[in-house]
Amino acid sequence: MSEEKDRVAVVTGTAHGIGSAIAAALEAEGVRVHGVDKDIADLTDSSAVNAFFAEIGDVDILVNNAGGVVGQVHHPIEEITDDAWAAVVAANLTSTFLCTRAVAPGMKRRGWGRIVNISSGAGRSVSLTGIQAYASSKAGQIGFTRQMAHELGPFGITVNCVAPGFVLSNPTTIKQWESYGEQGQAALVEGIAVRKLGRPEDIAHGVRFFVSEESSWITGQTISIDGGHALF
Repeated sequence: MSEEKDRVAVVTGTAHGIGSAIAAALEAEGVRVHGVDKDIADLTDSSAVNAFFAEIGDVDILVNNAGGVVGQVHHPIEEITDDAWAAVVAANLTSTFLCTRAVAPGMKRRGWGRIVNISSGAGRSVSLTGIQAYASSKAGQIGFTRQMAHELGPFGITVNCVAPGFVLSNPTTIKQWESYGEQGQAALVEGIAVRKLGRPEDIAHGVRFFVSEESSWITGQTISIDGGHALF
């Protein structure tokens, strides 16, 4: 990706796992990467997001990776509070909207941009965690991807999405994996076509493709990188 040498990228959610792997993969291609996590800016707050991007200036590549379950576990729908629902939606969908809104004017002005949203297999099917707001907000990211691809395409900006399968990438997923026990773990792996869990680097490879010139005629698409767990 020699044409990417002078590009500037923002990758959200780079504290560990998938986000840090994406940042490292882009840096290896010569892209100047700004990583951001909640200790740097609250990506669910429009003022904080606008201030962060104002300091950076023009951005060529945006990877909306921040999100997650916000420490929540499954509860029946009748027990879900307004605040619990809103927190997960804000972390996943609102943050994607705010960051995309912040970079769009500069990308439009320069006539080039790459936006990649990191959704989840939960957004295409159901969540293994059973967290209703997580599945809903991840599905929302996929819909947002399609809409933004349609809106921003005339300006030379592509918008695509990666839906990862189960990846041991952070303390939350490690805890989830351990909770399944030996039999549950074996059943999960048995449901994956290649019979193994993914790595953060597997997701980063998909992002590298979507931000490259080779993918310039691909937009509005969601690719499942999950070892063949969900076959469409």
